[in-house]
Amino acid sequence: MPACIFAALFHQPISIMHIHHLAFLSLLLCFTACEQVEDRALASLTSTAVTGTSVAKTATTNIVFQSTDGGQTWQDISAGLPVGLNPWNFFAGQGELLMLAEKGVYTSTTTSKTTQWEKDIAMDQQLINISAAPTGLMAVSNHARFFQKLKGTDIWMPIFTDFKNASVRTAFTAKDGSTFIGSDDGLFKSTDQGKTWKHVMKIGWVIKMVESDGVLLCTNEGGILRSTDGGETWDVVLYEGGVGIDLAVIKDGFAAITYNTETEIRRVRTSADGGKTWQAIDAGLPPTKLVSTILQVGDFFYCGHPDGIYRCVVGGNFWELLLPTIGDKVFNLSVSEGVMYAVLRNGGC
Repeated sequence: MPACIFAALFHQPISIMHIHHLAFLSLLLCFTACEQVEDRALASLTSTAVTGTSVAKTATTNIVFQSTDGGQTWQDISAGLPVGLNPWNFFAGQGELLMLAEKGVYTSTTTSKTTQWEKDIAMDQQLINISAAPTGLMAVSNHARFFQKLKGTDIWMPIFTDFKNASVRTAFTAKDGSTFIGSDDGLFKSTDQGKTWKHVMKIGWVIKMVESDGVLLCTNEGGILRSTDGGETWDVVLYEGGVGIDLAVIKDGFAAITYNTETEIRRVRTSADGGKTWQAIDAGLPPTKLVSTILQVGDFFYCGHPDGIYRCVVGGNFWELLLPTIGDKVFNLSVSEGVMYAVLRNGGC
């Protein structure tokens, strides 16, 4: 395919051969790094609420942690999950916690004083992604099947049964009701609840999407892409030679993580103008190939890093280590109703 086609699609003077070569290189570096992260000593496990290095010691430990005070203290809420569980993904929202793993889906609620995990016997699929939708939770299985969990019930209903694509990564519902499916073949859009689909982006995979004030962003092999027309067309707005890693909606705009092929590290940036321009906020954050997630809670940014969970005041440049990592794993962060959750995953991948 001529390079001009990619430039026309994304309205950017970027060579598609250059992007595909560098995207492949950055993915290779990421996967290599995931296997080569140095071992770290196991943090001492002494108490239930932790400040820094001590965490709860229970029959099952060191899978998921919770903080209700802005990261000052962390509680290990892994008890009840299977020993040796390897998390694939995690969702917190709509009053529920869902841990996705090879051994199944484990659920809890955010309303009880103590976290009690139960296996979801109604879901016999291995789910890889869950997102919030107006009618309930929307899930994607590792066999490219889609499900809707009806609000207030334990019922999972099959949806989008006519959609055929073996490389599905995620599903996302926009505020206007449009549904998007991200895959290794780009991005698909439906405006009629999945009856018909339009292939709105045909180049590069799409793994994560976010929306704020009418602007859609997604991660892609070509970096971070932006749409202002409901996902019909997309422009490259943040590209550092490598792929887009993570996205989050913050108070004044967006935050993103990308891979920089020149420095061979992941960079953390924010945008206050709807994703048009981006500013680095990672000065003082130890350089690494494995930064996993970025989010804002209150007046602070939080980052999942191979060293542990870091926090930086918005507008500042000093990153404080709140909770050291355990072994060679990286915390993946999420937040729901002001409560933060940190899930340990191998290498942050």
